[in-house]
Amino acid sequence: MGDEVDGHEVDRSSAVLLTRRLAVLVGALVLASPGIAHADDDLNVGAGNCQVIKFCVDVGVGDDTPGSGGQAGGSQGGTDDNPSKVKCTYTKVDQKPPADHPVWEGKDPKKNDLYFRSCSDGGQDNPDGFVVVPTGQPPAPQVDPQELAQRAVDSMTLLGPDVASPRATGRYIVGVPMWMWVDQSPTTYGPNSASATAGGVTVTATAKVSKIVWKMGDGSVVTCHGPGEKYAAAYGRQESPTCGHTYTATSASRPAGTYTVTATSTWTVDWQVAGGGGASGRLLETRQSQMQVAIGELQVVR
Repeated sequence: MGDEVDGHEVDRSSAVLLTRRLAVLVGALVLASPGIAHADDDLNVGAGNCQVIKFCVDVGVGDDTPGSGGQAGGSQGGTDDNPSKVKCTYTKVDQKPPADHPVWEGKDPKKNDLYFRSCSDGGQDNPDGFVVVPTGQPPAPQVDPQELAQRAVDSMTLLGPDVASPRATGRYIVGVPMWMWVDQSPTTYGPNSASATAGGVTVTATAKVSKIVWKMGDGSVVTCHGPGEKYAAAYGRQESPTCGHTYTATSASRPAGTYTVTATSTWTVDWQVAGGGGASGRLLETRQSQMQVAIGELQVVR
């Protein structure tokens, strides 16, 4: 036989690799010693045997059905079925390690089951590990916290800017500074918060407008990092200190005699997994509002 490898060995290659990964996880913690149930000298993946580890599990990768759960001591595992996400296989470990084994994380083996979790995104190796769940309860699929954050955002009903100026009924003149501002509410400016929960994971997201980009209809674009300041007659013809624009041509030649002004708000959403110390991140959302603005000329009467 020498260096020859038959077809059966080739078919088992993925099972051998995955079992070795399992051995790496626990082998450093518990080495072979008197009283430990040793496997045969040869690694026999199909029979669920293993070496130099205190307990063993057949991870089931030899199953003909891709992604199906394997068996350990006759117990079925399961999979996470989301084609665009990481896929995980859970295999129940029936030969439980001692209660003081670190894999239990302090939980009582008499009240909990242990599963070996192996994940793959189809192209890269992903960390394997163990999952402890209450006895008789299947392991919950892993939840993508960013996906939960997006669910929370979707529940907020975020809207485009509530434009107070310019307004369709306003009277605006070429060469006179226009002050632009928006009214603020949780759905049009923020802050706005919501939470979403799945698989025992809760994510809280908080959204607030970080900037508004104004396309003025005359080719000009104005970016304002704030709601803008409300105009008062006492300001006269001063320019807005925070958000404004001055038209240099009338809108008389435009369709309906108006400029179409588009205000696009960027919502910055910061999210955090509940409990502290968990995952966190940031999402960006955009919303838009439009209005028609008439720009005239100042007529001099002699």
